[in-house]
Amino acid sequence: MNSLVGMGVALVTPFKSDLTIDHDALAKIVEFNIENGTDYLVISGTTGESVTITKDEKREIVETIIKANAGRLPLVIGIGGNNTAAVVEELKSTDLSPFTAVLSVAPYYSKPTQEGIYQHFKAVAQASSIPVILYNVPGRTAKNMEPETSLRLAQDFDNIVAIKEAGNNPEQYKTLLKNKPHDFLIISGDDDLVCDVVLAGGSGVISVIGQALPKLFSTMIHKGISGDKTAAKALEKSAMPLIGLIFEENNPAGIKAVLEQLGLCNDSVRLPLVPATESLKLKIKTALSEL
Repeated sequence: MNSLVGMGVALVTPFKSDLTIDHDALAKIVEFNIENGTDYLVISGTTGESVTITKDEKREIVETIIKANAGRLPLVIGIGGNNTAAVVEELKSTDLSPFTAVLSVAPYYSKPTQEGIYQHFKAVAQASSIPVILYNVPGRTAKNMEPETSLRLAQDFDNIVAIKEAGNNPEQYKTLLKNKPHDFLIISGDDDLVCDVVLAGGSGVISVIGQALPKLFSTMIHKGISGDKTAAKALEKSAMPLIGLIFEENNPAGIKAVLEQLGLCNDSVRLPLVPATESLKLKIKTALSEL
């Protein structure tokens, strides 16, 4: 899956001030990323506020991105949840032909055992007609998918091709990298750790900050993959202040505040999220000007 090596970005869903979807802004963000070195686009993940998007809106978002992308970059679609039967139904009823892979988050809220997580993803793998990227984000799901479970899934199902690991745990990355099947991709979901992950053999990132700093961040990723530690670390150092700021209150309010500063969309988010505070916006403005 060479198309998933490098920098993917977890696209935001821009809203107008009335909280309807701003499709023009979405197309603009897609174009900005294509022009500046992003390797693939991820639709309807956490950063896209997928939990407050309706089915009809999701379909419209997909249509806008497919049209704006015009076949230039690989596309990954987020289809996941904590109701296994509903996830399976969505996989079977969605036209997956425009997509390179499905990104499927570990079940949240229910806190299943590791066997429950395994059985959930077994059902996902069997229902999906395209490759699957596992997504472990225990800060949001309240349950860590242990490396043993991820690796068991990677061994047992040919179409489970990668994991987006976002446990913010360097030791967990080391275990995955050491024991993974040869062609299984370890993709970081931690913007603050990814430089070390790719230098250690990881395949890249599905990034939040990347959509605002595509040229800088994608260059860092590719320098890291090629083993140029000095260049990668220098780029990481310049991006780190902004990475810290975008996660200071919540994601995606932080990244939307950055994108607003760049003139790409406004900073509206849907409840229960609220926009970044004025003090955070000021810090973001300062960090951007220093970049």
